[in-house]
Amino acid sequence: MSITLFTPEHSAVLLIDHQIGTMSWARSAAFEDIKLRALSLARGAIALGMPLVLTSSLEDQAQGPMLDEFAEIAPEAYASRVQRKGAVNAMNEPGFADAVKATGRRNLIIAGVTNDVCTVFPALTALAQGYNVQVVADAGASITKDADTVALRRMERAGADITSTNQVLAELADDWASPGGQAVLPVMFDLIPA
Repeated sequence: MSITLFTPEHSAVLLIDHQIGTMSWARSAAFEDIKLRALSLARGAIALGMPLVLTSSLEDQAQGPMLDEFAEIAPEAYASRVQRKGAVNAMNEPGFADAVKATGRRNLIIAGVTNDVCTVFPALTALAQGYNVQVVADAGASITKDADTVALRRMERAGADITSTNQVLAELADDWASPGGQAVLPVMFDLIPA
């Protein structure tokens, strides 16, 4: 089996439904941990000049607004986020599917809340469409640990690589002495538990 590592030049980051309400429903990981990791992925994408696509669902309802910090970290991606009106599978929302296609990248790094609803279906759809997918498990969560485990197994069986925030950022950096590595290093240090 041939494994190709993801590079900034060939990859895009998709962050799905990192919203205040939705994140508060997740019980398989702590809210602050999910938040730190999702924001770190956004920071890493910006530092490496990668496309970053954000989407949310029903921000005016129980799901609530996206994390405000995205507006500071990635103002353009935040302003152009795809606000879905109800599509569970973000890839079924034409605006999101078009934004993903417009990146021109075939390698997708996906994180979402919840993994068992918001992440699993777009990941499966992207795989079916021929994209290479890495799902960043620790930048998302589910309502139960069992639900999280089942969703991650399903995505992995379908061909997604399951990864962590730390792992994917290190993969993208490739060399700490390079400009990209130097740009990502502060993000990595912020991920180290105090």
